This record gives sequence, C-alpha cells and structure tokens, in this order.
Amino acid sequence: NALKLENEVSTENISETVENNNINQINDQYHEELLKNQQVESLVENTNEDEESSFTQEAVGESTQEDEIKDDLKEFGVDRDAPDLFSSQNETSSPENLLSQNDDDQEDDLLSQLPIEERVYRHRCVEAWSMIVPWIGFPLSSLISLVKPLSNAKYIVLETIMDKDAMPGLRQHWYPWPYTEGLTLDEAGNELAFMATGVYGKKLPKQMGAPVRLVVPWKYGFKSIKSVVRITFTDKRPVSFWEKLQPKEYGFWANVNPKVDHPRWSQARERTLSGQTIPTQLFNGYAEFVAQLYEDKKSENLFR
Repeated sequence: NALKLENEVSTENISETVENNNINQINDQYHEELLKNQQVESLVENTNEDEESSFTQEAVGESTQEDEIKDDLKEFGVDRDAPDLFSSQNETSSPENLLSQNDDDQEDDLLSQLPIEERVYRHRCVEAWSMIVPWIGFPLSSLISLVKPLSNAKYIVLETIMDKDAMPGLRQHWYPWPYTEGLTLDEAGNELAFMATGVYGKKLPKQMGAPVRLVVPWKYGFKSIKSVVRITFTDKRPVSFWEKLQPKEYGFWANVNPKVDHPRWSQARERTLSGQTIPTQLFNGYAEFVAQLYEDKKSENLFR
C-alpha cells in the first residue's frame, strides 16, 4: 500500500524553498511550555543508537496522551478503542515506499531525502480540547519540492487508507469514504505544515495515524488527516470528508478562531489534558506565521 502522489494538472514543474528559521523559535517556545505546564516531566534522551528515546509515563498522567488523540478513525467504527483493531499487515504502507510520480523506477528510501526533525506543536480539536504534541517527521514543503507538482496545481488532496477487511466502519455506507482532506498549495507549502511519522520519541502508533499523517497546527484537528496513502495535486478545490457530511459545521478552511463559534458550542476556550480551561488563540497561536495566507480571502468562511 505505497503512498501514491499524483498530478491532475499539466504544464511546467514547480518547486519551492521554505525558510525554517521560525521553526526553531516555535520549538524553543513550546518546549518551555511543555516543561512549565508539567505535561511532560522528562524526556529520556537516546544514548544508544539501537534504543528509542521515550517520554516518561508520569508525563501523561492517568490516561496517556496517545489515548487523547486517537479519536475519529471512523473507518473502525464509533468505539474509541476500535483503532486498536488495525491489522499489522497494513503497516507495510510505510513512508519509505513514497515515490515521485515523475519517476516510476525510483526506489530510493524517500525518508533519506527528507529532513527528519522534531516539532512541538499545539493541537486544538474542533470539540474544544487541546494538547501539546512533540511530533517527529518532515516538512510537507520538502515533499512538495521533491516531487515537483505541475505549475498550475492549486490544491493538495490527502486520502486515508481503505481496507475493508481490517476496517469494519467502512460498512457505514452513509459516510463518504475514503476519508479525504485538502489544503491550498500555499498552505501546504507553509513552514508549519508537517507530515508526522513519529511522536513522543517513538514510531507513530496506529491509533495516531501510522504510518504517516498530516499536522497543520493552526487548523482544527480534523484537518490533520491520518494514515495517508495517497496525495494528489489538483487545480480544483476539493470537498473534504466532513465538509460533505456537514458543510454548515465543517468547512474547507477550518482555521482556529475563538470568536467564531461552532454552531453547537463555543470555541472561545479549550480544555487541556490537565483539566484546565484556557482561552483559545487565533490560528491556535500561530497567526504570525500563517495569517498572510488569507489576506486576499476575507470573503471566505475561513474559520469553519
């Protein structure tokens, strides 16, 4: 189940370079916040090449942070424990198998061509809870530059795996399978957009979206699609999974804004893992890095 990258548009190739200077600033800021909030008490550094670094159990309290973020894999049904049924055979769909659609014979390990790093991001669920997550992976912009989408591509569409044998939830025919999400190419090329292959110093677990998932921290969590197996570049704006189901509640943009409520609840505040309720920030605290993406789109419903 190699992850596929496709173009639906034509003409010249394009590439882009994204400056990462601000990323170090973000990492420093939120590493300090992790320690200050005591959500992570210690990070066990890897002193052996064969040993995985890991966060202590004390960091996650009575329930693990992995449990908090494994929601909404509806391909397995409505039970929040259902993702644990994910068959190990699906782990063969690994990011190492990503190939540029421009070179069918390319068999090099894609990860060796991408800058693997750790980024500590806020995660804000549309259901008004939040957490801070130390992801491991690579900038989405680096993948885009590597595969060189065609010049009139405007959007990127990501698609979750569909395995009817392992995913009983796919029998729920009223859902518009497969689970898809989309971004503009400008959003995907932003320095914050990230593809995660690991978390908490370890390989990404199945319930958190293995083998690779999107992370766009300035948007509500449902935009950060899990278990991605296909990426398509297109000149047509996609309609994503939740937008098809409830367009009045879940839109294409889904940027975080405390002043724009969900139709059924307030978005002004959020509950953290520690149980505290804190004010929500515009663009989840990342306005200085992403607000410019939307300066010419003020007529759009950017916050749903």
